[in-house]
Amino acid sequence: MAYQINITDADLKKSAVNYRKDLLVMPVIAAEATLQHMTPRPGIAGREVLGQLSGGIELGPYDPNRVDDSGVKIEPRTLETFLGSVVKKFDLNSVAKTVYGSLTTQGEALASTDLSMQVLYYLALQLGQNLNKHIWDAKRNDSGTTTVDLFDGFDTITAKEITAGGIATGKGNFMQLDTTIDNSNATDILMSIYESADDNLQGVPTKMYIPFNVYRAYNKDYLASFGNVVYNQQYKKTFLEGTDNLCELVPLVGKKGSQFIHLSTKSNMVYGYGDGMDSEKIAIEKHHEFLLSFVATMFFGCQFETISKERLMVAKLATV
Repeated sequence: MAYQINITDADLKKSAVNYRKDLLVMPVIAAEATLQHMTPRPGIAGREVLGQLSGGIELGPYDPNRVDDSGVKIEPRTLETFLGSVVKKFDLNSVAKTVYGSLTTQGEALASTDLSMQVLYYLALQLGQNLNKHIWDAKRNDSGTTTVDLFDGFDTITAKEITAGGIATGKGNFMQLDTTIDNSNATDILMSIYESADDNLQGVPTKMYIPFNVYRAYNKDYLASFGNVVYNQQYKKTFLEGTDNLCELVPLVGKKGSQFIHLSTKSNMVYGYGDGMDSEKIAIEKHHEFLLSFVATMFFGCQFETISKERLMVAKLATV
């Protein structure tokens, strides 16, 4: 017997209330392709101070009168999340049929309540696609209307720090490439970026965040250079050659068109979100004879925990 789609706006409103917190986290889950390589800070509405302790302590020859008076300080950085909003009109029947059709191909039977929840999840997931796309190039614009205007992405923060002098060659966390990356030199250039990083950064697991075109160039160059080597078991390379699998290559959709390559630790790349806080909202409203409105407000933002050379190396691509 064919399933009849008979959910109503009342069903959706009820489900929006019952599953509100799950729905508010869903956009973050949808951006998992990028965010899995970063560190979450849930429950942030506004600003939270991050930072890295600096200062040393060490043993010396025994001396009962010696006291280490050198200070330990925190270099503060501020993670700021911004409240974003969206009102999206949609045709319930069209969305419900799309969701139901995709699920029934997997042999799933749905009750009306289940389908209502899946429709809401489908809508919430759409919000996360642009978080995934713009976590690097977003630039806060109070009068903007889209995800790219909501917060400062990592590339935007990087550009500001370069201008301010916080990321610089003299500080050991920046290098300017003078050659365009292509299929013949990608391996050497990516390895040079890694080898230019501080020894402390090279000594721990890291991720190198790169555009897909750079990743493809690396694979092709690697195949041409090492394709006949016995230990080269696969064409696709996940880790940068010569790093003992400490440096993972992470190509990301949001890095398309980026002028920077970032080498850092997962813990240093921080993103904040509201995690279903009271000030966040998911609702279904009806102001049209045939269409419903999906209404959402949620917090999001990102920041480096520190830009010190021990945790970050930035390479700026050569201009064409």
